[in-house]
Amino acid sequence: MKIQTYSILAGSEACNARCPFCISKMTPPNGVTLKEPTINLRNFRKGASFASKCGATTAMITSKGEATLFSGQISKFMEVLQEYDFPFIELQTNGLNLEQKREEFDPFLADWYEKGMTTIAISIVHYDAEKNRQIYTPHKKEYMNLPGLINYLHNKGFSVRLACIGVSGFIDSGSELEKLVGFAKEHKVEQLTYRPVHTPEKSENTEVYNWTKENHLTTEQLEDILNYVGKNGVELLSFGHGGKVYDIDGQNLCITNSLTKPSGEEIRQLIFFPDGHLRYDWQYKGAILL
Repeated sequence: MKIQTYSILAGSEACNARCPFCISKMTPPNGVTLKEPTINLRNFRKGASFASKCGATTAMITSKGEATLFSGQISKFMEVLQEYDFPFIELQTNGLNLEQKREEFDPFLADWYEKGMTTIAISIVHYDAEKNRQIYTPHKKEYMNLPGLINYLHNKGFSVRLACIGVSGFIDSGSELEKLVGFAKEHKVEQLTYRPVHTPEKSENTEVYNWTKENHLTTEQLEDILNYVGKNGVELLSFGHGGKVYDIDGQNLCITNSLTKPSGEEIRQLIFFPDGHLRYDWQYKGAILL
């Protein structure tokens, strides 16, 4: 069996963003609540050992909410991950805390970098601040300074990935994706990922499910995006789950999806839940190893 990524759920369901397509609300909590959990470090080590033995080169710290709300917990995970020497350790975040509370996070970022964290993946829906505000912080007058955050993280030594969710009315055409690629290149973003917003087969939240269904990309919009990539990109890598990596005029771009289902003997993500369970699918409780 081969595992691509060891995904580690940090924190809780608590979040400082208001995404209307929140995948966390659509998938079962599986023991994750709004309170900071007690971490089963024994099983965390077992998961890390299993993932490492099965060839995983990446450990990704993520959350059903916002991981950086529990920065001390991330430090605990980083302490343990040193034992397994994953080549790449990533943090998935909406970036709001990192940009708006720099003084608080300066020592944490220095510590995580020293312990081996390589990449900060920032979730976005657009290159335009107002568009991002509409999705992530509609309760506030302004969105964060995204270019400033990218520069800040680069100065701390991290690689940056912009993880763009494709939503109708946002990055929903080849011309808009071209502008996003230009934005990433201008700010020296190492990796750019684009994945269309999607719903699970069964949702735990009707309101979020309906919004997502109403705002997903049409077939024509997705075809326009793929046509742009096909005409302007050079394919570099192809993954078993369907994702492909391209070079577009020197800018890295990965077109992918959010499915976690295994393919043959390959598991896309081994997911560690704070209570100690190890799963390989976000939606189905039966996709469990421990």
